[in-house]
Amino acid sequence: MNSEGFFESLNQQFENELPFVAYRKPNTLSVNAILQKDSELYTTNKFTESGFVFALFDNKENAVLIPLENSNTIICVQDILSQSEKSHIIGALNKNYDEIPAEVYLERSQKIGMTESKKHHINLVKKGIEAIRDKQFQKVVLSRQEIVSLTNNNPISIFKRLLNTYTSTFVYMWYHPKVGLWLGATPETLLKTQGNRFSTMALAGTKIYKGKLDVEWNDKEKQEQQFVTDYIVSNLQSSVIKISKSKTETIKTGNLLHLQTIIKGTLNFKLSLSGKALLKSEYFKQVLCTLHPTPAVCGLPKNKSKEFILNNENYNREFYTGFLGEINADNSELYVNLRCMQLKDNKAILYVGGGITKDSIPENEWEETLNKAQIIKRVL
Repeated sequence: MNSEGFFESLNQQFENELPFVAYRKPNTLSVNAILQKDSELYTTNKFTESGFVFALFDNKENAVLIPLENSNTIICVQDILSQSEKSHIIGALNKNYDEIPAEVYLERSQKIGMTESKKHHINLVKKGIEAIRDKQFQKVVLSRQEIVSLTNNNPISIFKRLLNTYTSTFVYMWYHPKVGLWLGATPETLLKTQGNRFSTMALAGTKIYKGKLDVEWNDKEKQEQQFVTDYIVSNLQSSVIKISKSKTETIKTGNLLHLQTIIKGTLNFKLSLSGKALLKSEYFKQVLCTLHPTPAVCGLPKNKSKEFILNNENYNREFYTGFLGEINADNSELYVNLRCMQLKDNKAILYVGGGITKDSIPENEWEETLNKAQIIKRVL
């Protein structure tokens, strides 16, 4: 299908208030869409179905499912934007957000009503650091919302800009009339499976990209990355035949840099994490629940840091830092929902956060959320 017909199909689905998801996997040109035939809200907690799942941060609730058996699928090869739309993107990217002095940006932020948000987030980070020093946990990921009024609230236009701006990430637009409208461009893989082979990643640390990948990471960022890597390896160790990890590298996503370690291996379907024999589908669910939420979006230990987040962040994360992607019997591909926004009432609700350790500096953590918000704002 050509791109014009593809996006017209999405627009019709949206106007008819029918659920759908459109997405492009990292470093590919194919944009896929699954168009649900009715407005029913399907959910899953078994992950045995075939379709596309969208799961909350708090995994006590079922994930939303767009089932393949009750949907149509379409695909186009990416050639998305008109010349005028491309000019808009280039103009936004050429604004030197990265070079705006922090004190200037902070002053601008205060003028648009972010003073209270800054105060709350810095106090939240201080509270997290105190809890770490009291040995309640080793790391916690703390986040906040930032709300932006939209002059153009057409979600398909925003989705096109995401596709053209973020080529190396998982880019998506997801809609259900009974849940809401979300878009994002996430750099983090939660879990990929192909038969009994799997891969996942540890992703942590954030720096602004300033023209080179060869940057110096401080001890706080290296420690944060090591926490995530060690957690994944140790918790999967008993349920795999073999496991390996790559060397840690600096990667670029949009205008941000992160530390990344790829972890691969072979799942042992004869064993569960408890040592009992399980069906392959049951095993997949256990591995998934072991990984989600990872220390990269929650903290370490998981349960203690998650409890702190739910009790101290002053909002509901909903699908932010949840996961989304394709599931089926043999091959699944799931991503952590980062760099995302919810569109609601002519506003974009942005979600940003960062990992807190004992060495975190509250003011720096606030500025990191500002940088992350600025990156996603470019497509608005």
